[in-house]
Amino acid sequence: MKQPLPMFPLGTVLFPGVSVPLHVFEDRYRALVHHLLRVPDPADRLFGSVAIREGYEVGEHGAQSLYRVGCRLQVVEVTEHADGTFDLLAVGRDRIRLDRLETTGSFPAGHVSLIGPGEGPVDQGVVEEARAVFTAYRAALLPYRDDPFEGALPTDPEFLSWVLSAAAPLPMSDRQALLEAADPEERLRLVVDLFRAELRAMNVIPSLPATEVARTRWSPN
Repeated sequence: MKQPLPMFPLGTVLFPGVSVPLHVFEDRYRALVHHLLRVPDPADRLFGSVAIREGYEVGEHGAQSLYRVGCRLQVVEVTEHADGTFDLLAVGRDRIRLDRLETTGSFPAGHVSLIGPGEGPVDQGVVEEARAVFTAYRAALLPYRDDPFEGALPTDPEFLSWVLSAAAPLPMSDRQALLEAADPEERLRLVVDLFRAELRAMNVIPSLPATEVARTRWSPN
């Protein structure tokens, strides 16, 4: 991309084709929203997000280390509140690679390049296997938390790969690996491996979803 892209680093991994609500209250990101609202065509109200590897979303020091592969998003709904904060609804458009981040302006801006979805047909057997493993994973989670997905799973392999990546509460490193997968088939194969590993861990500790173990400082002592 020739022009720097407004950037909103977050403490999570976002995916193309998936909507995300955001509450904006910090000054630099309020400035980012005001900038986007001045763009005449709503289809061009785009910003990027990469996951924070180390650090925090807010505060004086903020993010100290960022992943380089992230997502370009389009703002589709904006609600401004009396205190100057915003609630946004954004939808992931495509993947980006962050080459350089500028932080001297009123909001962060990134020099980014777009990453294509990958080419070639997807093995239908891989698609069906991913759908089946995710269905088993959903069933195993239900005793402990709400269903991570509602409705029928999509049939398009690329969209399915993004939906499955976003729906499961996997640790950030696993979600980042899914985002960086070269193509839908590789991503679906990785989804299958990750969900099977989660199911095996849940069988060892049946009273606790494996994702909770991964997200806490758990010790067998």
